[in-house]
Amino acid sequence: MVFTVNWFEVAFLGLVQGLTEFLPISSSAHLRIVGQFLPNASDPGAAFTAITQLGTETAVVVYFWRDIVRIVKAWFGSLRGKVSKQDPDARMGWLVILGSIPIIALGLVFQDQIETVFRSMWIVATMLIVFGLILAVADAYGKQERDLSRLTYRHGIFYGLAQALALIPGVSRSGGTITAGLLMGYTREAAARYSFLLAIPAVFGSGLYQLYKVVSADGLTGPYGLPETALATVIAFVVGYIIIGWFLKFVSTNSYRLFVWYRILLGLALYVLLGFGVISA
Repeated sequence: MVFTVNWFEVAFLGLVQGLTEFLPISSSAHLRIVGQFLPNASDPGAAFTAITQLGTETAVVVYFWRDIVRIVKAWFGSLRGKVSKQDPDARMGWLVILGSIPIIALGLVFQDQIETVFRSMWIVATMLIVFGLILAVADAYGKQERDLSRLTYRHGIFYGLAQALALIPGVSRSGGTITAGLLMGYTREAAARYSFLLAIPAVFGSGLYQLYKVVSADGLTGPYGLPETALATVIAFVVGYIIIGWFLKFVSTNSYRLFVWYRILLGLALYVLLGFGVISA
């Protein structure tokens, strides 16, 4: 089947992915919503979303390169017995692995639902509002006194379970993990920083898996081909890199109230648009 490709569409979707991936507002929800208003008027698809996330996650690797190299060296050192497993960097390596298990396991188990049922716009709207309210509670009542040096294995599991909720568009990978971090008493910046690091294995795993499926099949990611998806991925990388620095500075001195209100208003707007038949579920 041959699709007419609009390069402006994929460029715009890449921009949206880069702008929203690291904010607690759900990038997958935004790609799902924006797709309804583009000339194709279709869902970009789970494969397109996962592959473009390779761009934003590469931005994380570049931005935190020194931290990642230090963590990886300490982790390998702990395997050889040259570094204590209680070393903060070695422990961080184990925590990222531990926290990645839930989303990988659940992603494989519910793969079909993730690519179909969970992408209903009614579910997206509901998740935007519900998890926006939970984020508001966490931001208002979380003690915000722990930094990442006090991250425990038990908390690592809770972080991982929260990240797994992002398999449902509208929850938000960063939003879920940041909310969990705030509820466990971590500072806004610490919760955001660990959220970015924790996402690396899951996002690369999911993106590369979807890329393999696309290459070995028809070369299409939803309505788009691989060249167009590649453009969106590159744009997502550039924009995402800029957003990481801005976001970490923003949350160091500001609450998440702005994102809470945005989520709620967007969710309510979706209900109205769906109710009047302006967009399809």
